[in-house]
Amino acid sequence: MSASNKVAIIFTGGTISMKVDPRIHAAIPALTSEEILAMVTNVEKFTELEIINFGNYPSPHITPEMMMDLDALVKKTISRDDICGIVVTHGTDTLEETAYLLDLTIQSEKPVIVVGAMRNSSELGYDGSSNLSAAICTAISEKAKNKGVLVVMNNEVNAASEVTKTNTLALDTFKSPEFGPLGIVDNDEVIFYRNILSRDFIDTDSIETKVMLLKCVPGMNSDIINYCIDSDYKGIVLEALGRGNIPPQMIDGVKRCIEKNIPIVLVSRCPTGRVLDTYGYEGGGKHLRELGVIFGGNLPGQKARIKLMLALSTTNDIETIRKLFEKDEYRKN
Repeated sequence: MSASNKVAIIFTGGTISMKVDPRIHAAIPALTSEEILAMVTNVEKFTELEIINFGNYPSPHITPEMMMDLDALVKKTISRDDICGIVVTHGTDTLEETAYLLDLTIQSEKPVIVVGAMRNSSELGYDGSSNLSAAICTAISEKAKNKGVLVVMNNEVNAASEVTKTNTLALDTFKSPEFGPLGIVDNDEVIFYRNILSRDFIDTDSIETKVMLLKCVPGMNSDIINYCIDSDYKGIVLEALGRGNIPPQMIDGVKRCIEKNIPIVLVSRCPTGRVLDTYGYEGGGKHLRELGVIFGGNLPGQKARIKLMLALSTTNDIETIRKLFEKDEYRKN
């Protein structure tokens, strides 16, 4: 077996590493990386594995700073000549944010796969070992090169830039609602049906954590926006209504943000579809665009926040940030 066929598996924790504690009757981090890999049979026929233990954290315990530490570890590991690909195990609650952050900051042709589990090892039908097997098969595939960071769950391969957790318990919870999966893992082989046309890259090793995500609802006013301004937040993502519209009571807060050079990125709270300056009434997309709000395309709020956090670590220039989000997809005013 050639050294270049080695896959590094970075364990960070999550349900894939949990089992039920009989004392408290709830799942907790418990399995070692070796115990998890012992359930993945026949993997030695395909590749050599190297275990790297980043930690054993429940998904909600992962912070942006920890994501950046993981990012540095992935970059360092993937640069090694003896590594052909990387698999990162991760809790599913925040998996899509970590995967997207890695996708935005890593430039390598080698596959980087993020994987988790929906059932802990004490449950019937534990999916951790099968998901990990599929992730390893993807990491060693020549076809998976130059695809960016991929999320492999339930034998589906999704792009980190598109995938989201859609269900609290289903094994097929990770989906790309807009366009569907890139491919599948079948009989230990990866089959791709489509590709990503373009990817964003942000060259940074730091992150701006003071970015707020606000979900818009009827009658919402500027109180929380004003709180963010007064608390020295550096950016705001608005998960707006429909096509990209907000209640008029929020406009004063938006104006105050823009006056203070705090970028506001607009996305929709709808699961699919991009925002557009369709409506011209007060609080409508056209009004917001004229005020200087940045349009975030079809990104969900949690991913737009990650992107803005990374962007703000490199620049405070609103127009540079606007270009990163809007690219050439929006006409100029």
